[in-house]
Amino acid sequence: MTAGCRLDGHRALVTGAGRGLGRAIADTLAELGAVVHGTSRDPATARQIAERYGTAPLQLDITDIDSFPGLVDDLEDTGGIDLLVNNAGINIPRPAVDVTVQDWDAVMDANLKGTFFLTTAVARNWLSHHRGGAVVNIASQAGLVAIEERAAYGTSKAGLVHLTKLLALEWARENIRVNAVAPTFVRTELTASTLERPDWAAELLSRIPAGRFGEPEDIAGAVAFLLSDAASLITGQALAIDGGYTIR
Repeated sequence: MTAGCRLDGHRALVTGAGRGLGRAIADTLAELGAVVHGTSRDPATARQIAERYGTAPLQLDITDIDSFPGLVDDLEDTGGIDLLVNNAGINIPRPAVDVTVQDWDAVMDANLKGTFFLTTAVARNWLSHHRGGAVVNIASQAGLVAIEERAAYGTSKAGLVHLTKLLALEWARENIRVNAVAPTFVRTELTASTLERPDWAAELLSRIPAGRFGEPEDIAGAVAFLLSDAASLITGQALAIDGGYTIR
């Protein structure tokens, strides 16, 4: 990356940083010089994240909205943050006719509702301290095009893409940038059950002109760029990192 993508002096919060994509993003931000705070729902994992980055353990359930002000206050007491990566979320793949009310609510609460209220809690702190900041939301190509068995997930990520634009518009004058990335299928622990099915994997690969699935590092580099000063005039955008999946 260019010198403009360095993150020295910045302090980041990455939700869901214990594994997979979240961990790769947090590692990349740390390598680029940022102080990284990472969250997990699991207290043991939260402690491991803290040890990895030399910061305090942060246990967070993205659906526990009442806990967000306290989290932001705790971060402020340790120097505050100026970067936020909304990575925590869930997927419950099912045919649309099999999606239950509980499935729908769980996906929306984590991927859209929780993300919105955490972001506004952080932004409220930035505004009160006249501090700018940058946010990257982890959306999905499923929020840009239709994919089988993703009715709830795709709807939540489409909402997140539009929310990115709405917040970017509202906060642009306050020096707060809000962008999103929309990855294709990425090889992580969470996607293994899908991508290791030969029939399904072959079908998915046939839709990706680049001919491969994503790796966590593919997404992490793009997130770091969007958070950096090299992207200082970019806001309200959803960058598809999809090997061409959504171009046709």
